Amino acid sequence: MRSKSFLKFIISIFIIFTSLVTISSISNYNKNPYLIYVSIDDSKLYVFKEGILYKSYPISPGKTSTPTPVGTFKIISKDYWGEGFGGRWMGLNVPYGKYGIHGTIYESYIGAHVSKGCIRMLNKDVKELFLYIPIGTTVVISEGIYGEFRNGFRTIYPGDTGVDVMAVQRRLKELGFYSGSIDGKYGSALEYAVNIYQKKNKLPVTNKITPYLLRKMGFYLFE
Repeated sequence: MRSKSFLKFIISIFIIFTSLVTISSISNYNKNPYLIYVSIDDSKLYVFKEGILYKSYPISPGKTSTPTPVGTFKIISKDYWGEGFGGRWMGLNVPYGKYGIHGTIYESYIGAHVSKGCIRMLNKDVKELFLYIPIGTTVVISEGIYGEFRNGFRTIYPGDTGVDVMAVQRRLKELGFYSGSIDGKYGSALEYAVNIYQKKNKLPVTNKITPYLLRKMGFYLFE
């Protein structure tokens, strides 16, 4: 258990470091010194300013049934939403849904995984963050040790969304089976591509993208 926790820590540091190196050149161009890193595992939001940790805040990420998206996004809007959102909203450019950073009327639950996918903050914290974080700021969100597959493969069903769906779309597009958008939504076009792939490879035809099928597509989990 200790070695696995240590590995999670090392991978988180690597993600932050890689993001900072990438963002440093972007920041110099855009004159935006900030980068936000959200650790779902730790229920923490970290703000880096010019590559140095500037602030950290406790958060509530999504529950298991409505997870917070993982990946690299940008803040594309800022608004003064109502009391239920703590009066502040910072929207993210997640391609498969409306997600953002905001306050909450359930401040006693901050730290627990209880949201519908958004990143909830204490109202005083989100108001502070709102003041100095500009639109266009990069937000890196991570969970688990397997990147886009978080803590391991799941079975993906039609209607599901997520960065793992995007990974499947990219792989099937690379293989010539999928011609739709890489939008993280498991719709009819992706289902058709999955079925063609299954038939081509003499696999059972089903609309479920199982861990077995993911491995057949060439995805692997490494610890």
